[in-house]
Amino acid sequence: MSNSATDAPAEEALRAAMAEAAAEIDQALEVLIPPPEGPEAKLFEAMRYAAIGGGKRLRGFMVLEGARQFGVARDAALRTAAAIEMLHAYSLVHDDLPCMDDDELRRGKPTVHKAFDEATAVLAGDALQANAFYVLSEADTHADPGVRAELCRGLARAAGPRGMCGGQMLDMLAEEAGEALEEAEIGRLQMLKTGKLIEFAAEAGAILGKAPAQLRHAFAAYGRDVGAAFQIADDLLDATASAEETGKRTGKDAAAGKATLVGLLGIPRAQAQAERLAAQAAGHLDALGDRADLLRALARYAIARRN
Repeated sequence: MSNSATDAPAEEALRAAMAEAAAEIDQALEVLIPPPEGPEAKLFEAMRYAAIGGGKRLRGFMVLEGARQFGVARDAALRTAAAIEMLHAYSLVHDDLPCMDDDELRRGKPTVHKAFDEATAVLAGDALQANAFYVLSEADTHADPGVRAELCRGLARAAGPRGMCGGQMLDMLAEEAGEALEEAEIGRLQMLKTGKLIEFAAEAGAILGKAPAQLRHAFAAYGRDVGAAFQIADDLLDATASAEETGKRTGKDAAAGKATLVGLLGIPRAQAQAERLAAQAAGHLDALGDRADLLRALARYAIARRN
């Protein structure tokens, strides 16, 4: 990412907008995941622990900014953003479990199975995933049932066997086999595991706004490239950053022999690829002019962040 003075105002505007969006999304999550009460209190407490507070809210921010391009009501956009963040939180809770990556730190605090217990963490993840679809299916999210169905369909596709879960399976199989993957194989693994949910988040605002097919495709392509760049940046952070910077354990990819583009290409070439993808992502939004400046800045942020 360029550090030129001309980028500084855009970066500052992005930081402010992301902070505001994160606060709004947390407020929405406070309502959509009720405070703990009754016999199920422990489950609600674990859900809220996993989903509320912390995190970059990059996916939710994409929803809000995409929706803003098409004049979508803020409440509808926030409900959709919160649903996607719930789905993302579920994936992190399960990813951290001992049977998966066995992590003890997430977003600078103990992972859910450490703060509670393994069974509660499994149930909290399950409940967050189910609640995400419940929120998208409600009339408060959009008056048009066709739009609600399209949102549910898109999120299911991004999270399921041809998306996040499928990518996680490929990751596990590669680790078990202990064999080096080709660049194209790593790219597909990461597209499924990380990229599909980011791609859907980028397109969701256009779905809410009933945007023309051409613009929907542009937002999806933007999200696809940002997702790929974001994953490379994550792998670079795992290789170069400290746990204090990232809020989670680092160095685990190399230790586990995980297949990453950083491991295959080396740090300089991986960085160059991330930069190319970020620039390509921004280019997909050319038709929107200055209105999409925050989304272009987000593409640059995805590869420049330190957590």
